Parts: sequence; structure tokens; C-alpha cells
Amino acid sequence: MNDPRLERFCDLLGAAPVRLTAVPREQAYERHVDDALAGLALVDATAGAIVDVGSGTGVPGLVLALVRPERTVHLVESVQKKAAALQWMATQLQADNVEVHAERAEDLARGAGRDAYGLAVCRALAPPPVAVELCLPLVRPGGALVIWAGAVDDAAVARTAAAVGGELTRIEPAPGDRRHLVVVAKTAATPDGFPRRTGLAAKRPLAP
Repeated sequence: MNDPRLERFCDLLGAAPVRLTAVPREQAYERHVDDALAGLALVDATAGAIVDVGSGTGVPGLVLALVRPERTVHLVESVQKKAAALQWMATQLQADNVEVHAERAEDLARGAGRDAYGLAVCRALAPPPVAVELCLPLVRPGGALVIWAGAVDDAAVARTAAAVGGELTRIEPAPGDRRHLVVVAKTAATPDGFPRRTGLAAKRPLAP
């Protein structure tokens, strides 16, 4: 039987003040909740606060907050209306362990978010090498990044990870055609020069 809290999450996706997903309600649990939970063992392997970058639909971050209420989860969403919708959903779900940041990851990483979180997660944020550059500056040394991804160029991910203080440690198959979970360990503090200027990671990837 599906968890009623997570069913409620699926209901709220369709009732949000702005459109957060094009997935029909009857497919929402499988496409969003089950997808998020596919990485739960990897999430549990790293302690500390979680930051979900480019949270969008609240997947995986808000789903993880519901199943792991003992962990603080930060949802980072640069689109103001989507960030407000995520806050509304968290309130409706009584997810008191959720904090929403209506800003870009680069800006957060230049301030209090730099090298701050135990774990970063993201889904559908950017190609994996770009996601590494955007997310890893937020992770403390000893922490990790888990990316929900499609196709993965492991060499490009490894090169980008090395540039921003990390190391590619594993790529696991995930449910769905050509779906993967990519794990990058944060091995050192973010080097000077990162994050680069806002938007530059996507325009000029370190490892195209």
C-alpha cells in the first residue's frame, strides 16, 4: 500500500498555485515518488542536512523530507513562484523539517551554503557534469552528491568532480530506461574560483 503522506504529496502537485508537473495524477506516484525513493539507500549512506538543488516539483527533496523527518531538507529553487509553491506544499504536508531557498545555487554557495550540507541531491537539473559544478560547492568535505540522471558520461563527471573538490565514486542503474544514480564524494573544500559566475556552468561546462 502506498504511504498516505506521499499520496497527499501527489495530490498537492496537481493543486499547487503554479504548474509543477505535466505528469498525470495516476502516474505521479510512480514517476515522482518511486523515482525519489530509488535513491533512498544512497541518501541514508551520508549523514547531515540535505540540499535539493533545482527542486522544481519537490523531487527528490520534499519526498525525502517526508520519509526522513529527522533530517533537515533545504529546497533550492530559483523561480520565485515555484519556490512559493514548494513552501505551500511543505506547509500543507506539515513538513517542519523543510526550508525553501528562492535563489540560485551559485548565490547560495557564495554565502552561508558554501561547503555546508552533508548531502546534495538533484533530478533533472542539468547534464551530470554541470550538475556536479552547481551542487558540489554546497557540500561539506566528507559529504556527497547524488544525481538522478539519464545518460552519463562518466569521464566528464569525474573531470568536473576533481575540479570542484570531489571524486566520482559510483554509478548505479535506477528504475526506468537509461536511468542512473550518480554518486560524487566531496573530498576537499571548494577551491577558490568556484562557484563561477551565475549561469556559466551551463554555458561553459568544465567537461563538455
